[in-house]
Amino acid sequence: MEFTELADYRIHAGVLTEWLPCAAEEDWNEDARPASYIHEAHLRRTPGSRQGGGRESWLGTAFEIAGPLDAEAFLRALHRWIDRHEPLRSHARLAEEKSGILVRRTASPGKISVRFIRHEVAGPDTIREHLLGLFDDYTTPHVWPPYVFATLEPDDDSPSGAENRFTVFFGADHSIIDGYSVVLVAHEISALYEEELTGRAADLFPVGSYIDFGAAERDESAHLDDDHEAVRIWRRTLTECGGEPPGFPLPIGQRSPHATPQRRLAARWFDDDEATAFSARCRSAGAGFFAGVLASFARASADITGERRFRTVAPAHTRAGPIWAGSLGWFVGLRPIDLDLTDTTDFASLAGRAAEELHRTRASARVPFVRVGELLGVPIRPQFVISYMDVRFVPMAAQWPERNARALRSRSFTHDVYVWINRTPEGVNVSARFPDNTVAGENVPRLLERACELMHEVAAGGPWAGQPQAGAVPPTDR
Repeated sequence: MEFTELADYRIHAGVLTEWLPCAAEEDWNEDARPASYIHEAHLRRTPGSRQGGGRESWLGTAFEIAGPLDAEAFLRALHRWIDRHEPLRSHARLAEEKSGILVRRTASPGKISVRFIRHEVAGPDTIREHLLGLFDDYTTPHVWPPYVFATLEPDDDSPSGAENRFTVFFGADHSIIDGYSVVLVAHEISALYEEELTGRAADLFPVGSYIDFGAAERDESAHLDDDHEAVRIWRRTLTECGGEPPGFPLPIGQRSPHATPQRRLAARWFDDDEATAFSARCRSAGAGFFAGVLASFARASADITGERRFRTVAPAHTRAGPIWAGSLGWFVGLRPIDLDLTDTTDFASLAGRAAEELHRTRASARVPFVRVGELLGVPIRPQFVISYMDVRFVPMAAQWPERNARALRSRSFTHDVYVWINRTPEGVNVSARFPDNTVAGENVPRLLERACELMHEVAAGGPWAGQPQAGAVPPTDR
């Protein structure tokens, strides 16, 4: 499933309906369970106003369902999905803005209802702007619900084929959903809706509650000290990188004094056959696919900058057991990556080093990085991230193209670089976001293009030619 922004998703003219969760005041129960480390940190650093409060932190999805929308069946499916995932029925907030304690309330299954608002027929641009406003307004972590649904039914003038299906949109604050959770939504809602229409069982696997996960994580991390392996790994990284996580290896321009949305790009790098060939070369080197990706990025950086060290931060999921496999939540750890290219000129050697580095830093991905930051006295806020997910075997993955299924992310206004690499049944999709200025606009695509070239050389069976050669690096202002 390709990750993109709503601005790049294909939308037809039609009738938009908002589906808004709600609950009576008496249906909420006080809940003593704490928030996960990352959830609480997110609450403390996110603006508290409803309007625009979530514009930088929501994730979502869009997908199509065949046939006309049966509103009653869809409503029942939403109720069942909300009952299935406890984070959708729970809300943690700060008792006092920023400095207050955290309090939680949770509603039991069956206590959340959904009301809908149906709009008049509108054109694609109007619908897109309405959806952006809807997601930005609803997906703040400070007010429940931090998520919202919408459907789009095509009008009579829609392109051929579009008239026999409708589109589902879902957006949620990052505090209750992560990138892997997002790719599960289309299957689960579609299956529940199909069951309501036909009686055919959805057969969804049982899931645990992310709230329980967060509470257990707190208990397990409370006894960490500054001699824990994860703390030592991050201490070394922060010390060697000047007190903060590693930045992009090329200049990305000066930070804008104004809130400017980041630039974005997306591309298909491999088809499935090419991805399989690249994977085989990785295995021959005793490495996994992601290690091969990191090796390619490291060599690309060396080719352009001449530097023999490549650093980035890589997310890793923390879904440690089958009960969490289908859960909705923010199951993400972070590991700093440090690749030394000294005396390394070929793919196999560097992929092997990348595999060793992923193994060396595995402990840092298993411990909440917010907790590590507490122990070090420095908040860990990544500046250059390379994320990899293999979603080929997620339920319904083979149907994503025909369903026009996409994972969505909000606009971002930060001064950092994020790269998402997703392996799907169709191949490998790559997307990125970075500051919207001339320097970053040249340098980020430059590194990505070189990494792509190197990966294609590997997939084609050829060796990397020669030693890394430094190219002309633009001015060093960041």
